[in-house]
Amino acid sequence: MLQKWILPPSPAETERLERAERMVRTAISSHPAFAGLDVSVGAKGSYANNTNVRYDSDVDIKVQLNDPYVHAYGPALNFWAWRLRNDYCGPWTPGHLRDELALALKAAFGDIDASRNVAFYVPEVAGSRPSIDVVPCFAFRQYRNADCTQWDEGSIVYTRDGGKIVNWPAQQLDNGRDKNRRTNRRYKFAVRALKAVENDLTRLGHLDALPSYFMECLIYNVPDQVLVSDSLDAAFRSSLVHLRKDVHAFWGNWRAMWEPNEMKKVFQDGQKWKIQDARDLLEAAWHYLNYGIA
Repeated sequence: MLQKWILPPSPAETERLERAERMVRTAISSHPAFAGLDVSVGAKGSYANNTNVRYDSDVDIKVQLNDPYVHAYGPALNFWAWRLRNDYCGPWTPGHLRDELALALKAAFGDIDASRNVAFYVPEVAGSRPSIDVVPCFAFRQYRNADCTQWDEGSIVYTRDGGKIVNWPAQQLDNGRDKNRRTNRRYKFAVRALKAVENDLTRLGHLDALPSYFMECLIYNVPDQVLVSDSLDAAFRSSLVHLRKDVHAFWGNWRAMWEPNEMKKVFQDGQKWKIQDARDLLEAAWHYLNYGIA
């Protein structure tokens, strides 16, 4: 079963995913309001990071305005926050970006859902392309020093309810590739396997659905030596053993877990999940796979 779960999308699925990305790019390049602007369009999430699961693949696409960009000091430099101002007075406010993106997507796809808090939802066309989540965002710089000469590049999303979400897609991509190489591709195999298990558990009613990125975060915190030990099946079982130990102690290692981008802690305020979600998922996965006594 594990061999089936670790497979990436088939070539036919991959073509449908790529077609969806091309269609969003065309929608943006064809929209007059975006002409001449520095706008980047690209995949994000599991599709971009090659951790998506066969038969369960949609596409997350970011549409990022790179000028103006938003900037801030890193958490360790909050004392200097008074020195920075995001005082852009031009037309490209978060609301204007969202409005123009909605027009571009409606012109290209017709039926879209613009009511969601973060992304625009473009429904699937069976046999042609999967569903698409299109996220409007701005370039974001987080400074590492008070003089603002060193920074990390990310993206910032302004949600419809007034919230802000900072993502680090380039760091996630680079770190995931490095870990996958160090573990002889076991890292992404294990991520797909845990995602597939969570899909089954959700389908059977044993769990509420969790963001697929959550499974990627958990496996990223499994040490490389665990992922490369013994056979693939044994390594996946050992990964669950390791994670179950980390998430159960009150003062356990879960407090020190990093997202794959290594810019944010897995369990911190503002996340879409809680530590109990990890405990429930790992316990349910353990019993679903009949792994017995750890």
